[in-house]
Amino acid sequence: MGSAVERTDEHVREYLIYRGFTGTMKHLDGEMKADKEKGFRVDKIIEQLQQFIQSFDLFGLKEYWLYLDRRLFCRLEDVYRATVNKLRTSLYRYYVINTIQKGNLERTQEFFQRQALELQGQVEWRDWFILPFIPAPEQNPAFSPYFSRQWADTFLVSLHNFLSVLFQCMPQPVLLGFDAEVQRTTSLTEENEQLRQLVFALQMEPRDQRDADEMVHHKLPPYVQNMDRLGDTELDLVSSQRASSTATTPSRNFFSTFLPQGRRTPGKPPPVTAGSSPGQGAVSRKDPPASQPAKSKETVQTKEVKPVASQASSSEPVSSQSQQSTNQATSHPRHKRIQDHEKERKELFSKPPTQTPERKGEAGEVEPPAETSGEPPDSSASPNSRSSGGGGTEGGGLSAEQPFIKLSQEEYGEHHSSIMHCRVDCSGRRVASLDVDGVIKVWSFNPIIQTKATIMSKSPLLSLEWATKPDRLLLLGSGVGTVRLYDTDAKKNLYEMNIDETHPRILSLACSPSGSSFVCSAAALGRSGSAESVPRLPLPVSGQLLLWDTKTVKQQLQFSLEPEPVAINCTAFNHNGNLLVTGAADGVIRLFDMQRYESAMSWRAHDGEVYSVEFSYDENTVFSIGEDGKFIQWNIHRCGVKQSEQVLAQDATGPFVLSGYSGYKQVQVPRGRLFAFDSEGQHVLTCSSSGGLIYRLTNGESALESVLSLGGHKAPVVTVDWCSAVDCGTCLTASMDGKIKLSTLLAQKS
Repeated sequence: MGSAVERTDEHVREYLIYRGFTGTMKHLDGEMKADKEKGFRVDKIIEQLQQFIQSFDLFGLKEYWLYLDRRLFCRLEDVYRATVNKLRTSLYRYYVINTIQKGNLERTQEFFQRQALELQGQVEWRDWFILPFIPAPEQNPAFSPYFSRQWADTFLVSLHNFLSVLFQCMPQPVLLGFDAEVQRTTSLTEENEQLRQLVFALQMEPRDQRDADEMVHHKLPPYVQNMDRLGDTELDLVSSQRASSTATTPSRNFFSTFLPQGRRTPGKPPPVTAGSSPGQGAVSRKDPPASQPAKSKETVQTKEVKPVASQASSSEPVSSQSQQSTNQATSHPRHKRIQDHEKERKELFSKPPTQTPERKGEAGEVEPPAETSGEPPDSSASPNSRSSGGGGTEGGGLSAEQPFIKLSQEEYGEHHSSIMHCRVDCSGRRVASLDVDGVIKVWSFNPIIQTKATIMSKSPLLSLEWATKPDRLLLLGSGVGTVRLYDTDAKKNLYEMNIDETHPRILSLACSPSGSSFVCSAAALGRSGSAESVPRLPLPVSGQLLLWDTKTVKQQLQFSLEPEPVAINCTAFNHNGNLLVTGAADGVIRLFDMQRYESAMSWRAHDGEVYSVEFSYDENTVFSIGEDGKFIQWNIHRCGVKQSEQVLAQDATGPFVLSGYSGYKQVQVPRGRLFAFDSEGQHVLTCSSSGGLIYRLTNGESALESVLSLGGHKAPVVTVDWCSAVDCGTCLTASMDGKIKLSTLLAQKS
């Protein structure tokens, strides 16, 4: 609500300036400066209360609380009065404890003298009047909990939450709903645009194809379509083949179970099951191979009539019966043939409706019920249920113990070269992706995929990271020693920081969760992550690890890298920013204490470079992927101790290779995140040659358990990210052909 009020005030000021009401605007500015409600910003109200407490202004504290009571709390129902009284009591105790901690006993005695009449009748204050006379009250069992930092933080958070809920539940004027209306209008506009594109695509569909589809849809079955041309011989053949269709059908049904449904050509009908009635298989015909291309509908129609004669000549019972029918037809008069023809015709049309199969699409195409299949399909042999990596199903097929269901997969294809980085912001609303050409796309995927901004730079860009506060800011690291702070809403650069000319390549950026600083890894020239990789040097490239302040835009310090300055490839903070983990080109993982700004521990983790490193969900361990192809979990409480070690394929760890025609080969050194965890830290998403792979994390077991293969890519996936919500999460997989797949997953709660 506070942000809505602030924006509304700006709109009102703009309107007053437009109308020339300068006097009214001056009065408005004066009242806004003296606004005790602080624009309904809870953090400002808490800050004002703490200011009164820190300055020992008891009178101002009481007046401000009485104003909040008259303005806000009195509108609440009576059931909330007890909560308000408890918050007021805790606020006064917070004031008293602060006076004792600061050693100002005069203010402590002043409080009890002024508040004696009001507090002496309250039970919760009965024991507090002896507080000024106790030598060490912080050691007294009755008062020691109130001197702890935990109690103060709990009180402030409770007060903050109470005011936040109160402001949200207050009746708001129509003007404050302006932002909500704008967002609703924007959402409707995007939805209309999506529907408009859908209508346009349907209108552009070839008319002849639609006409052909409609004509085929209303086509009658062959034995009814050619009824007027049938004689006794043909009728006998049709009757005999109805009886023999059940004998020939099971073999066709057996082989059809091994064919994927998505690969069947439209011109071929599904198999008729062995348990079907005779009316369900009017004309038996052989299915062509699944790999054979679909032919024209005229050809299909012709073939539907031909098997009547061809199959009759291929079986002895049918041949003998057809010979008898032919002899019978030649020995009877013509009127007898016509009478028999009419009799057979009545029998055909007198079949019960329940025995007539439902026909869809092509003429004579029968949709068999799933439960009447002659032989149960072998799930282990079906391509749609083939396990990938030991547990998952290709394309999101559901297994008995699968923890995720793949609801959908969309593609973002605005890039024209290989992707280096692809990251979701903290709110999960925007994505920033960087390709090897230095083009950055900022885009959203809810409700539709839409590009918000395109950033192009004259200098090559090597790294990117979302800022945490505010989350609309993007940090961009270049190859010429600069870091830019870009506003994705205003679509402009806010600052450009010169890091170091001797170390111009910004390999990694990590923003502190508090948003006040960021870590920057700068390296000297000598290692390329472009398509043409230079040979590796025998010694690691020199580098620096720097801490910058985002508010002052100045360098705070340079971390010490032991035993020698080396290029840092990857960096990651823990949830509160107190720890920083880094992976370097010398294969060493370093853990830094961000309160002391020094290295807490370091150990050699991989044979070769460390490509990607992340904290685990409980932050007791660290996961890393290195040049040696290993995925290792490290215990940060015991330096260099492995919790588990897994060997991954090269397409999960890099370097990534894309081969083409005439011996063309593109090689890319890993730059972005190679693995990402789900919201509960129980599953990990990694790269692969055809899409992302999701594994279940095991406790010290020898092999990872694969649970789902996302698929969808034609080129190797080089970086991944996982944006998790309550039950649905979005997995981002970016590949060397510039395609980014968004796979929406539904977590199955056990």
